[in-house]
Amino acid sequence: MNALAQRLTGLIRAQGPLSVAQVMALALMDPDYGYYTHQDPFGAQGDFITAPEVSQMFGELLGLWLVKTWRDQGSAAALHLIELGPGRGTMMADVLRAAARVAPTFLAAAEVTLIEASPRQRAQQQQRLAGAPAPVSWSATLKLEAFTGPVFVLANEFFDALPVRQFQRVGGKWHERVVTVGSHGELEFAIAPMAAQALVPSPGRPPAREGDLFELCPSGLALCENLSAAIARQGGAALIVDYGYDVRAGFGDTLQALQSHRYVPVLEAPGEADVTAHVDFAALAAAACHGGAAVYGPRPQGPFLTALGIEQRCAALIRSEPGAADALTRQLNRLCAKDQMGQLFKALALLPQHAPRPEGF
Repeated sequence: MNALAQRLTGLIRAQGPLSVAQVMALALMDPDYGYYTHQDPFGAQGDFITAPEVSQMFGELLGLWLVKTWRDQGSAAALHLIELGPGRGTMMADVLRAAARVAPTFLAAAEVTLIEASPRQRAQQQQRLAGAPAPVSWSATLKLEAFTGPVFVLANEFFDALPVRQFQRVGGKWHERVVTVGSHGELEFAIAPMAAQALVPSPGRPPAREGDLFELCPSGLALCENLSAAIARQGGAALIVDYGYDVRAGFGDTLQALQSHRYVPVLEAPGEADVTAHVDFAALAAAACHGGAAVYGPRPQGPFLTALGIEQRCAALIRSEPGAADALTRQLNRLCAKDQMGQLFKALALLPQHAPRPEGF
């Protein structure tokens, strides 16, 4: 049992079972033993590879998407460009490079803010974005009230890391799934004895049956609604790209832990593996609608990137560097193929109600 598991065991014995969301939050962000506070998760030597690390094409196309969306809304003279969970800073570097090529006035108008709670990741981002063509600042939390004027927000593989609560249908009622201490001192899942009150799964699911399990991400829903309200009020856009399901979702447990590019038991070594859950895009879209913005998508990542011109960008890169043709083709396939990231990953866009329809949707 590692140090964080011992800490969790002590908490449970002192105050009772913890929710899945509480355990997930501590596994990822505990200041002493949390995964994101002490691990370097990205890349081939880490635990997983995100789309910006797969290919520069991903961030470049998102940068061009932002420029087009900004122009469609009148090319504001000042804007806030915000990224949630910026990883190593790779995507923002690609976004700014692409924007600089096609719209220097966009960069002249932009103030970049990276929302990053991990000091370790922030240091990597500062190194990657040293000398960036726009002013860059950092914040541990997103405080939308601090931004005046249009806000343009990017969130790639951010919502999947927000803590989820899990509920299981038992005896015709929903009961919360919790984490407790087993008979041999190990962490294990259990079901709370008291039924949850006034709990409704996100829209689009079939009627629940005995044993069905569904997940709820309260912080993700609140964030999406707040982003939507800010965009409806101030202008701008949010582009959310992540892996998850849409209105055709059923029920099931999507909580997973990834270490060295392989799945491991979620409670085996908390703080040493990345813990995520699939994003409920139908629930995010409903929250965004409630916030007042126009919602587009979710659309699978493959068709979305194809509509933005990723095949043409790949061909241009191959022409400039023929020796990299095989590698670039593999990157294109990784991002867009149905059996890779093209179908499971999806894009969701939030814009003001009267703004033109965004590219790719």
